[in-house]
Parts: sequence; structure tokens; C-alpha cells
Amino acid sequence: MAEPGSSPLPLLFRRRSSGEMKNLASVSSSLLPAFGTVVDDGYLHLKKYVIAPYDRRYRWWQTFLVALVLYSAWASTFELAFKRAVKGAFFVIDLVVDVFFAIDIILTFFVAYLDKSTYLLVDDHKKIALRYVTRFWFFMDVASTLPFQFIYRIFTGKWHTGEVFGFLNLLRLWRLWRVSELFKRLEKDTRFSYFWTRLLKLVCVTVFAVHSAGCFYYWLAAHHNTPDNTWIGTVVKDFKHRSVWLGYTYSIYWSIVTLTTVGYGDLHAVNKGEKIFNMFYMLFNIGLTAYIIGNMTNLIVHAAVRTFAMRDTINELLRYASKNRLPEGMREQMLAHMQLKFKTAELQQEEVLNDMPKAIRSSIAQHLFHNTVEKTYLFNGVSEDLVYQLVSEMKAEYFPPKVEIILQNEIPTDFYILVSGAVDVLTYKNGTEQFLSKLGSADMAGEIGVIFNIPQPFTVRTKRLSQVIRISHHHFKQMVQPQSEDGKIIIANFMQYLKGLKEDVLQEIPFLTELPEDQNIQPMAQNEEQQNRETLGSTDANPEGRPDTSSPSLSASTIRVIIHGHHPTEGTMSSDRLGKLIYLPDSIEDLFSLAEKKFGKGGSTILMADGSEVEELNALRENDHLFII
Repeated sequence: MAEPGSSPLPLLFRRRSSGEMKNLASVSSSLLPAFGTVVDDGYLHLKKYVIAPYDRRYRWWQTFLVALVLYSAWASTFELAFKRAVKGAFFVIDLVVDVFFAIDIILTFFVAYLDKSTYLLVDDHKKIALRYVTRFWFFMDVASTLPFQFIYRIFTGKWHTGEVFGFLNLLRLWRLWRVSELFKRLEKDTRFSYFWTRLLKLVCVTVFAVHSAGCFYYWLAAHHNTPDNTWIGTVVKDFKHRSVWLGYTYSIYWSIVTLTTVGYGDLHAVNKGEKIFNMFYMLFNIGLTAYIIGNMTNLIVHAAVRTFAMRDTINELLRYASKNRLPEGMREQMLAHMQLKFKTAELQQEEVLNDMPKAIRSSIAQHLFHNTVEKTYLFNGVSEDLVYQLVSEMKAEYFPPKVEIILQNEIPTDFYILVSGAVDVLTYKNGTEQFLSKLGSADMAGEIGVIFNIPQPFTVRTKRLSQVIRISHHHFKQMVQPQSEDGKIIIANFMQYLKGLKEDVLQEIPFLTELPEDQNIQPMAQNEEQQNRETLGSTDANPEGRPDTSSPSLSASTIRVIIHGHHPTEGTMSSDRLGKLIYLPDSIEDLFSLAEKKFGKGGSTILMADGSEVEELNALRENDHLFII
């Protein structure tokens, strides 16, 4: 028997007889040792004749006792008010119920308990018995189980007609703590609806309050000196000799009418004792009503909290659009995206996944998206290790119909793989939108801009509700860089894909005049990095400012800067003063060496446009102007 008022602690280990954990929801009924506690194999095997408190069979026994507790709670107050019922069938039922609770007292001497200092089960018989008999609940268990009326009859041979045994029977209400513990366990068990469990608890509390108040009110009338001068005596003459169930019906009717504050007036307090009882009962009803309303409000608000959040967000969005005078089409896109975000929250559940260990998140991603990534043309034939790494870093998103996923000429930060739905690839010429192609499941979008490191050449717009997974170019290049063989395969797949594009699509990539014949292009090796950077990034800056990017690169170093061979205060109008667009080397010495090749003269200092001296290359950003003097 667990201590009343204490919630059952989780157990990770169960007794072997209870079987394996078939449902992860049952983790709430397992034992969790404290950190640093050494648990050996013997911990799983309790001593002989010792029961694990969370053994499945013992749990079923406890649940069966809860059903008997409900009967005891109802019968205790009922038998107090209607003494005639005690001598009938209720007497036999009470004895049977008491026998079951007596068995439970005996079983408690064999149930292991949890040591709160180590959070381990104690299975020593002496310690279990000593702990139980020295606690208050042992006395209450015995007192609520003894059949005092039956014992008195055995010793005296007759029934006692006084009220003392009726009040002693009220000790059975002590057993109600079992019901409270059951509801606590059900509320934490994910296999049961929290809403319906909480609602059932409120109904049980209300029914018990109505039943108890009605029985006590009838007891007042039955023990009044003048039965006709009572709340029920004025309506039902000689009510004490009428049917027990007639009196019980009137009592419950009065209790419900008073609890709901209807007050028809047909049954009302007559004498002083009844009026005093009514006052206390109505004060109690105020608290009970507040408890019920508060709990129901919490349940309803909890169920609608996401709806309230969605409406508040949409209202803020509409105010923002109105304040900034956004066009109607843009407002519709914003609304569609926000509504889709809330509708698909159950499917994404980012906050839930973020609480999971990385291994579990990766396993979920592999289960959902591994096959889709393998089907994409870019990763056809690459190793399983690379696919696993890529999928683990990908994020899933939903897009409503007619929403741009990628905008033409935007910075290439991510590329996308379409899981479901369909998108259109579009381009804009002279302000006119032109359709190029349609993409479906397992197709990719945005990879051209990422691999060539150029602004996105196309706009990608959804045709219908679409699910995509995306990965940033930084993570992509970081994972591919050490995988030289996979890098070769990816570049070969990419070049083959470019050769298969339609002519009108190729025309939208201006620098792609002809494709390299050698498809065995690989990511830059460490010892060839500087040479390739010069080859790829040494083109003179032109009015368009576009370097030669006809050969794709998977190098992790993608920062481009413009170098000058003069002081920043000197003019730059002459052609020989135009800068050189290069990829930033790994060291300042390499930068000086590269500048000497470009300008034919060495340098010892690197300045920014404002005259500040550069001491670390890590501080530089894309398209910074460096003056080497």
C-alpha cells in the first residue's frame, strides 16, 4: 500500500513476473534510481514472498479495491441515515467488502516500498512491517476495516440500536484516498484522455457531495424530536416508516436543488438545526461550484488555446498589412501561410522534437525522409553515410498553394527537396512572368544557386499544398567537403542534370555558356585549394561584378572579396585601378602572395575602405574591399 497523498514514483524496472513493457506509456509505472546510484542485476529480483508495488497483478488488485471503495463511500453515509437498511443485504455486502480490505492489510506486509533516499525498492520483510505498523495509516486501515456492529453482535448476541456504530462506519471514508491516487495515475497516463479523466473526477466529486449532504439532511430529520416539524415531515407524513428509497429520493432531490441554487421552495428548512445545516451546506456549495467552474474553464480553455493563439496572430498580421499598405495578393499569401502553420503544427511539432535527444530526432528524420533523399538525382549513388548525415540536418516545412518558396535573384542560403505536392519554376523577363518547368516529388529546387554560389536564377512557386525538406548550403558543403568520392558523384550527377535541361532554362543562367566536358570534377583537395581558388576567383571585376562560375565547387571557403593595389584614398576611375574579385585565402601571407601576382607588386599592409587595418581574415565579410599597400 502506498502512502496516502504521495504520488507513485516512476519505475524503470519491473518484476520479471509482470512481463515486458509493451507500451512506452507504462514508463510512468517504473522505478527511476537516483543519479549516481549503482543498480546491480540483483535489484531486478526481489526476495521471496515480496511483491513489487507496481507489479501488474498488484495494480489490478488495487484497481479492484477502488471499486469497493466507491461502494463503501456510498454505503457509509446511506446506512447512517437509513438504519433499517443495515440489517438487510447491506450487512452481508459490508462484511464481504471488509474481508477484501483485511486481505489488503495482510498483503501490505509483503509489498516492497520505495526508499526516498536511494529511490530503490526495499524488500526486507522486517523493514516493510516496521514501516507499515509505525505509520498513521496502519491504524486508519484497521479502524476502517473492523466490522464493529458484527463484533458487538458476536459478544452480546443482539443488535445495537444507537448511533455510535453508524458514525464508526464513517471511518470507511478514509479509503477514499485510493480513488484520489487512481485519478492522479490516470491523469498522467497518456493512454487515457486527460479531458475525460478530469471530467469524470469532477462528476464523482459532485455526486459524492450531493449524496452525503442528502443523507446527513435526512439524518437530521429522522432524529428530530418532532418528526412532523422537519423539512420532509411537512411533506411526507410518517416518513420514518415509509420506504427507505422514498426518503432517499427526497433527500437527493433536495440536495441537487440546493446545490444548483434553484430553490423551488417545496422542500425547505423548518427547524433551527436544519437551517444551520443549510447555511453551512450553501457555503460549501459556493466553494464546490467555484472548483467545478474553474476546472471546466481550464479544460475548455486548454482545448482552445491554439485557436486563440492563431486568431491573435492573424489579427496582428492583418494590422501589420494594413499599416504598411501591403497589396491584397501579398496579404492572402501571408494569411494562407499562417493558417497552414497552425494546421500543420501537429505534423511538425518542432518544440516536441527539440526536446528529444539528437539520436531520436535523427531516427525520426531517417524514417520520414531517407527514401525521398535517395531518389533525388543529386544524391544518386552516394554513400549511405552521406545520405544519413544530410537527412539528419534537414528541416521539414509546409507551403500553401501559390506561395513562393524561392525568389529569383535572392541569396542562395538553402536548397529544397520536394516530398509531396508540386511546384512551378518561373522566371521574369521585362516584368513578365514566364513558366519554365514543373517539379514533383523527389525533385530539387535551389541547388543551382547553392552549388554555383550565385543568386537564385529562378522563382519557385507552389501549385498546391506542398511539403519540402531543406538544408542550408553551409551544412551541405560542410558535410560534402571531406567526402571526396561522394563529391565526385554529386558533381557528375549535377553536370549530367544541367546537360539535360531545356534550352530555355539554360538561357536563364547567363554565365553557363558551355558545360565542362570533364565530369570528374571533385571538391577541392587541401593541397590544390589555392590554385583552384585563383582559377575560379581571379576574374577582373566588371560592371556586372560577376566572377567566372562556370565550374561548380563544393569548397567550404566561399567568401569573396575585392582587392585593390592602391591606398583607399587614391582615385579608382582609371581602368588599372579596378579591383580584382577573388576567393579569400586561408592566411594573410597567401593573400599578399596572390595580390603580388595580380598587381605585380608586393604589399605589407591590408586596409579597409575606411582606412582601418585588417589583422584577422576571419573578421572579413562577403564583397569587402581590401586595399593592399
